Amino acid sequence: MLAFVLLHLLVALGLPFLARRSTRAAFLTAAVPPAAALVWVLAQAGPVLSGQVRSETVAWAPLIGLEFSFRLDPLGLLMTILVAGIGALVLVYSDAYFSRGGGDARRCAPLLLAFAGAMLGLVLADDLITVYVFWELTTVCSFLLVGQAGISRESRRSALQALMVTSLGGLVMLLGFVVLGESAGTYRISELVAHPPSGAPMAVSAVLILVGAFTKSAQIPFHNWLPAAMVAPTPISAYLHAASMVKAGVFLVARLGPVFSGVPQWWLPAVVFGLVTMLLGGWRALHEHDLKKLLAYGTVSQLGFLMVLFGAGTYTAALAGAAMLLAHGLFKATLFLVVGIVDHQAHTRDIRELSGLGHRMPALAVIATLGAASMAGLPPLLGFLGKEAAFTGFLRGGPTELLVDVVLVVGSMLTVAYSLRTLWGAFADKPGQAPTEAEPPSAEALVPTALPAVAGVVLGIGYPLADELAGGYAAAFVPGDDPYHLALWHGWTLPLLMSAAALVGGVVLHLGRVRVTGLRNRLPRLPDAQRGYERIMALLERVAVGVTGRLQVGSLPTYLGIILLTVLAIPGAALVVRASVPEDLRVYDTALQIPLAIVVVVAAIAVLRAQRRLTAVLLVGVVGYGIGGLFIVDGGPDLALAQFLVETLTLVAFVFVLRRLPARFTQTDTARALRVPKAIIAGAAGVFIALASVIFSAARQAPPEASAEFIANAEHGAGATNVVNAIIVDFRAFDTVGEIAVLAVAATGVASLILASRHERRKRSTRTTPVRVRTPIPSGQRQKEEVRE
Repeated sequence: MLAFVLLHLLVALGLPFLARRSTRAAFLTAAVPPAAALVWVLAQAGPVLSGQVRSETVAWAPLIGLEFSFRLDPLGLLMTILVAGIGALVLVYSDAYFSRGGGDARRCAPLLLAFAGAMLGLVLADDLITVYVFWELTTVCSFLLVGQAGISRESRRSALQALMVTSLGGLVMLLGFVVLGESAGTYRISELVAHPPSGAPMAVSAVLILVGAFTKSAQIPFHNWLPAAMVAPTPISAYLHAASMVKAGVFLVARLGPVFSGVPQWWLPAVVFGLVTMLLGGWRALHEHDLKKLLAYGTVSQLGFLMVLFGAGTYTAALAGAAMLLAHGLFKATLFLVVGIVDHQAHTRDIRELSGLGHRMPALAVIATLGAASMAGLPPLLGFLGKEAAFTGFLRGGPTELLVDVVLVVGSMLTVAYSLRTLWGAFADKPGQAPTEAEPPSAEALVPTALPAVAGVVLGIGYPLADELAGGYAAAFVPGDDPYHLALWHGWTLPLLMSAAALVGGVVLHLGRVRVTGLRNRLPRLPDAQRGYERIMALLERVAVGVTGRLQVGSLPTYLGIILLTVLAIPGAALVVRASVPEDLRVYDTALQIPLAIVVVVAAIAVLRAQRRLTAVLLVGVVGYGIGGLFIVDGGPDLALAQFLVETLTLVAFVFVLRRLPARFTQTDTARALRVPKAIIAGAAGVFIALASVIFSAARQAPPEASAEFIANAEHGAGATNVVNAIIVDFRAFDTVGEIAVLAVAATGVASLILASRHERRKRSTRTTPVRVRTPIPSGQRQKEEVRE
């Protein structure tokens, strides 16, 4: 598993060089790693679905418990099929979509493959920290893919918005991971599922993790970044914002669902926000004229549907969620790729300008119909299996579950309506409108578009395979006495009636689209999330300008005072509340420490009394050299060397700067008035640093593991009886090389300052030296000299 992740990332690093020669070769080469991952995961499907879970662990900081842990289970299998399969198809499709040799093509091939590798690492991760690492990698890749070259203002704004919303949510999610991992004593997801913690930390971590999941999967009120990201090229929208990236939040809820099963702070927000997102996303999709925006709001609606299913925490809902997760990835990838072909061939995706494309591109119309039918939930497609299971999942509870079912039916009506709107807007003959001119698409674009749609048909007809794929994940929940299974026919049941009602209601909504639009115009406008985001960003900018205008005043004492006050307020308060001075504290360890400490203290006091700048600088140097002497006495010669070098360079730099300043300090009345507050802040900070040094150094009760290893291996490993020397020369040789580099930089800096000073004096001397110029005079007169300065 780790090998496939690394393969994606390593090939992506080499693709820019290949793309300079041939973008076609770059895209086809980029499709190889996802295709290989797909073949491998399909070969592992049988053992994984039978219960043989594969796992890999690579420790990269074992002393502090950091490791990359991967696990292939039924949910990972399902997501890998989507990530790798759709990724390979999109990369092949991209070769037909982008202009050969264009900048977008050269840029997208490596970025899409890098994103596929990051997404693969995310869905296979079995460690919360590993999840976060790959989570943020997908965010960075999405930012670069949406922003593209950054030429247009819209692309820059959309990319920044996606980055801000998803990365801030990711930081909140990371805090939730820490709370969950520390309360459970492990960050391994499989161990959390087996032994979930309990108590208040569960509720806190549930809310924090859901914030990250909501931002990534575009749930209300964080949904606005997804439609804005449709400025990206269509293959990117198909992969990132339909089949892969936006599934990350839903996948996280599915992955941690067994851990938080039964926790109200987990399932209640997931169900409520998911239902609201499903309704509002579907309602917005009914009124969009841009096909990509229409599908984008449809994606928001479907993500809300998935959030409800995975957040419910029941066997049937989990089964329906897994089926819909697979179905959504297939039909939404198909529809986005269809829209890309329409836009590429007809040079527009506005449904008000499109007409008659069904006759000009009948094969594409059939493919789009299969995708839209699965999205609407028509049998015998995979989308129908998932929706009927979803309706069943909430029928076995009380009135609350029945209310959820009613909202799901209404949301499904909207889904049917915008599915018909997509087909009608792209391919129908519009009365009174001339047919749109368009060339038939190439096979290279048509085949990758058709395969996901065909897969939806195959998995719908071959429902036992779909049931096995989805049931593997659902097995993590208690199935009940009569477990539900995916099938095309369960008899004349209430869920079947609800599916029929959703279809009929959606057709009625589409036929009455003019009246629906008129109703929308008469209704009060709902709060606009995009406008809210822009106002929040504008407010943050004003606050930042106001704060920096008052704090960044160009005064070094002000900066130092703010830093010291912050230190006193945050860690200082914690030190006062929790820390205690050790009982066995000694005044000194070595007699040499006493005179050195006296020198440092006397020099520090003398600095405050100094009237001349040069005297103050020299006394500051005495303080630094005294601290270096303490390092030597305490057995740290390497630290002393670095201290002496830095002090020497600083002293030389100060001397050259002070030559340009007045010799004596001057103080204004304002500075004299602030002398007492400055002294109080500085004194308090000094006391805090002293106490913190004593308390923190005494907090360690035993030598660290690294020190024990140094002592054990110094003599027989490095041939040294002095452990410090062994550390400097052998164990931490690179650190020593770095200190040598510091020495070289210091010497270079001193030499540069001296040479620059000599050069400046020479130039000044040249400018002020009189130059004698002989001026020609008329014949018969004696020469005269004029001295010109």
